[in-house]
Amino acid sequence: MSTFSFSLLYPTPEQRAQHMTAENRPTVSDETAESLGLAELIKLKNSSLCEYFTADPAVINYRAEIFADMLAVPEIAATFVKVLPVLADISELRRMSAASERTTDEYLLSLSEIELYISSVEILRDGLSPVRDKLHSTSLIALCDYIKTIAESEYYTELNQKLSELTNRVRDIKSITLGVNLDSTLRADKCGVLSINPKPFKSGDTIDKILRMSFKSDEYTLIAPLSPFAKGQNDNQKSAMSIAINNAIGDVFKSSVRSWKKIVQSYVLDNTNFLIEVMPEIEFVICATRLMETLREKGLPLCTPTLRPADENAFAAKGLYNPAVALAITEASVENDFAFDKNGMIYILTGPNRGGKSVITCAVGLAAAFCQLGMLAPAREFTFSPATGIFTHFPTESGDTVDKGRLGEECARLNDIFAACDRGAIVLLDESLSSTGAYEASYIGAEVLLGFSKVGCRTLFSTHLHTLAARVDELNAEAAAFGGTKMDTLVAKIAEDGTRSFKILRTKPDGKSYARDIAEKYGLSLDKITETIGKK
Repeated sequence: MSTFSFSLLYPTPEQRAQHMTAENRPTVSDETAESLGLAELIKLKNSSLCEYFTADPAVINYRAEIFADMLAVPEIAATFVKVLPVLADISELRRMSAASERTTDEYLLSLSEIELYISSVEILRDGLSPVRDKLHSTSLIALCDYIKTIAESEYYTELNQKLSELTNRVRDIKSITLGVNLDSTLRADKCGVLSINPKPFKSGDTIDKILRMSFKSDEYTLIAPLSPFAKGQNDNQKSAMSIAINNAIGDVFKSSVRSWKKIVQSYVLDNTNFLIEVMPEIEFVICATRLMETLREKGLPLCTPTLRPADENAFAAKGLYNPAVALAITEASVENDFAFDKNGMIYILTGPNRGGKSVITCAVGLAAAFCQLGMLAPAREFTFSPATGIFTHFPTESGDTVDKGRLGEECARLNDIFAACDRGAIVLLDESLSSTGAYEASYIGAEVLLGFSKVGCRTLFSTHLHTLAARVDELNAEAAAFGGTKMDTLVAKIAEDGTRSFKILRTKPDGKSYARDIAEKYGLSLDKITETIGKK
């Protein structure tokens, strides 16, 4: 059979190769995945989540078809969950076989690999064939058909027969007959295996003979035991006989091993390599599907993104929410509408502490990330131009603060973002520059925002710097001078009594500093202080 080309994540081998060379692969670091809470939502053991981000619309649409099938037909994910450990065992056996120097071990490892291969085919056939007519994605339909072709082929039938014969041959080894030549002083001169037997030898004990009601002596009756593990022998001496016997058996099986490895090469390697190669993809698809299933079970909306050309820099979401927060709370998740547009490609988001600023900032990043992983988006509607990179600048406990100071570390990370981002990027800043005073932070913040305006990328700056938000018209005037993108303001809504709605409004700050709200939160309003004093 010809080699089967299959991937759960890439439509063609060429697109997969392009992705591996970083073509159409957005810049998303592990730190960004951690900051957004994505690494906690999708935990992988065999690969890094950041390997799977793509900016190729064809790849995104291809994955969307597969995820749609997996969500509609739960048997697919259940089948993948079942086959994944089998594939992991095959991979480990190949590693062990490559490191094995003893032919007997190679023989047994090859035998086990064939058994696992047959098991994987049977798991896939039994799980996928009954649901084949329910599938719509080209890739999963092709996998179903290929597995069916394998299971019904002559070589697969032959493989099962050969496996049965070879397995019986191994399992029929119950004992070996050793021959030992003695010299004139009755010391062992030469020793070797005379035969490999399908029956175990009999103990030769009188009681054993009585129980068998037979005193007959034959070649399978022990006359005197051989004790290689005499008292006082070291480990090397104790293992000497085992090694010698193993090597002798290996010599007997040399020809079998050679022929068996040809069978492995012919039947297994050509037909399981594609499964071993996509094993990390299977794990990712399982984890992503489980996450989307959990969100749906909680009644949270998910939608298929509408993709727009890269030059539009589109991002428009209705009913956007943060899935990490939504899964962590018991109450209903708050949804917001959010869009970057020609009048607001950069937003300055202000509002009270714990008012939802960080939540919406992460939600924007997670919507982009979900889409560029090929998943459904956490919103009711989502129109999006895939980003060339997703960058976060969130509070961190970086070790660089020891040498640079916290402000120095923050500025160094901002410089790194400027060095890497372009017009197609999404940049998310949460309480950046909070390590310095308000005056210095506002000044640096204005320079940073003008810098992102010059780049032209989609930017959301969540900040406590209300004076910076108040300068938006002034900043837009400066940006217009060099043809930069426009800035606008967002505000996290708060009621007069301080109640948070977690709704984000596109409006100008009302001039309140929320200082009283902060003072109330930490018990440092005059009323709270008076109450504390009165308790002395």
